Amino acid sequence: MTIFGYKPNGAAWVGIAIVLIFVILAIFAPWIAPYSESESVGSRWETMSVAHWLGTDQNGRDMLSRIIFGARMTIGVALATTILSFTMGTIAGLLAATGGAVIDQILSRFVDIMLSIPLLVFALIVLSMFGSSIPTLVITIAILDSTRVFRLARAVSMNIAVLEFVEAARLRGEGLWWIMRKEILPNALPPMISEFGLRFCFNFLFVAGLSFLGLGIQPPHADWGGMVWENRGAIVSGLPAPLWPALMIAIMTIGVNLVVDWILSINARPSGASAEM
Repeated sequence: MTIFGYKPNGAAWVGIAIVLIFVILAIFAPWIAPYSESESVGSRWETMSVAHWLGTDQNGRDMLSRIIFGARMTIGVALATTILSFTMGTIAGLLAATGGAVIDQILSRFVDIMLSIPLLVFALIVLSMFGSSIPTLVITIAILDSTRVFRLARAVSMNIAVLEFVEAARLRGEGLWWIMRKEILPNALPPMISEFGLRFCFNFLFVAGLSFLGLGIQPPHADWGGMVWENRGAIVSGLPAPLWPALMIAIMTIGVNLVVDWILSINARPSGASAEM
């Protein structure tokens, strides 16, 4: 079986399987989870049993159900953040590469200023000021992450913008927006797709980290990073409650990285290489 004309290797299939499983859990969480997201069904930190496969959390909620609902929130927020950051960063990068020296300097110097501020500190300040609602969280992280996307999009687009087919489009009188969409973007997609997977991993871990610090996704919504923080006291008693959401974070990150590694290996192949490699 091939995907986009290429045959995934064994590691890629493992990554694809992991990602698909979590995506299915996120989409069908209300039908898969044995209990609701916020329903208290037992006592504090019950051990694993037939009724509660992964035990219960600090409020007596079923841990398995919380993890399934947490997949929806954690992955959904990270995906929305990555899509928004890539939209902003890619458009700005293409504009900097094709819009002339003045626009390039303005956008590049603004990005340099943003990059000079530590990412976590910036996010903590903004979220402390405006609150940790999901729209605020998504917009804040997307703006900060778009600066990284901008640098790659600009670098790739600068190399493409000087090629002959782009110059030919300019001589034909094509507009800037048309050149960006039709000439540069399609040729910049391979490295950008690879970067999308890497940025998703970063945003996924960043959202989980902010939730662990109490400034990410807020209760009663289930979130893997927040679940680690909420159940941290169980470690003292030797209970595995905080380990389950931490394990989900690790597995999802590994799965996405395996897929990204495969995509990177495709982009690194010389032109004309066999799709069956």
